[in-house]
Amino acid sequence: MILTVTPNPSLDRTYEVPALDRGEVLRATAERMDPGGKGVNVSRAVAAAGRRTVAVLPLGGAPGALVAELLAGQGIEVAPVPVAGATRSNIALAEPDGTLTKINAPGPELTSVESQSLLSMIRTHAGAAAWIACCGSLPRGLAPEWYAELVARAHLAGARIALDTSGPSLLAALRERPDVVKPNAEELAQAVGRPLATVGDAVKAAEELRTYGARTVLASLGADGQLLVSDAGTWFGFAAVTAVRSNVGAGDASLAGFLVAGGEGPEALASAVAHGAAAVRLPGSVMPSPSDLDPSAVTVTADIPVDRPLTEPAS
Repeated sequence: MILTVTPNPSLDRTYEVPALDRGEVLRATAERMDPGGKGVNVSRAVAAAGRRTVAVLPLGGAPGALVAELLAGQGIEVAPVPVAGATRSNIALAEPDGTLTKINAPGPELTSVESQSLLSMIRTHAGAAAWIACCGSLPRGLAPEWYAELVARAHLAGARIALDTSGPSLLAALRERPDVVKPNAEELAQAVGRPLATVGDAVKAAEELRTYGARTVLASLGADGQLLVSDAGTWFGFAAVTAVRSNVGAGDASLAGFLVAGGEGPEALASAVAHGAAAVRLPGSVMPSPSDLDPSAVTVTADIPVDRPLTEPAS
C-alpha cells in the first residue's frame, strides 16, 4: 500500500480555451473537475496502476466533501481529517499549444488541534504502508518544520518517505533524511541557491541535496527528462513527447510511477519517465493508466549528458 499525505488539497477545475485573451469573455471548449493536490494526484496515479492507496488529507466544506466523493469514485481509500475551513478550489486554463494558466487559492488555515489530528491519522495508517508520499505546499497554520516532524515519525514507524515539497519546508525536512525527495528544476535551484543551466548543473545540485540529508533525489527537468541520484549511482531518463496537452500533475504521476516500481534504481526511473510522459498527453490532471504508457519510448542511461543545456534554465 502507498499512503499519500496532502496537507493542502484542492478541488481542481480545468477549462480548455482556444486562447487566453486578457479582458475578454473566454468560451471553454471542454471542462473537467478533479480532486487536486500533489499527494492526491499520486494516489490517483497509483490507483490507476492497479495498486492500493490510502489518501490522508484535511477536508472541509462542500468542496472537501466533493473531493472525497471524487476520490472514492476512483477506487481510492480516503482517510479524511475534518477541518473547519473549506477546502480550496483551483482554476486552470489550458490552451491548445500546451500553455497552462493556473489560479491556486490559498486554502484554509489549520489549527494546532487539526494539525495534530492530521499527524494522528497518518500514524494510524503508516504501519501498513510500503511508502508514504508527502506532497505539496503546507497550508496556513502549519510551520515549515511540520514535514520534518512527519518524516521523523514515519521513520519511527518503519515506513519509507518520499517528499515532494519546496522552499523552507524541504530544507527543514532534509535533516530527518527523507528516503526520496522529488524537486523540479526550479525547486532544485531554489534549494541550492544558484541557477541551473545544464543537466550537469542539476546533477551537482542533486548531489548537494544529498549532503544536506536526502538519501535519494529524483529530479524532474521538464521536457529535458529526469535525474535519479542515490548511493547506487546516477541515471538520466528521458522520453520524447510530440504533443503536450496539459502538464498538470505530470510530476505527481512520475513520483507514483517511481514508487509503484519499487522506488529505487534505473527501472523505477524508467517507470517515472513513462508515467510523466503519458500524463502530459492527457487533458487536465488526468492520471495515466497502464494502457497510456509507452515504455519503449523511454531511455535510461548512466552516461549523463552533463553539457546538455536545459530547455528552460532554472534560476
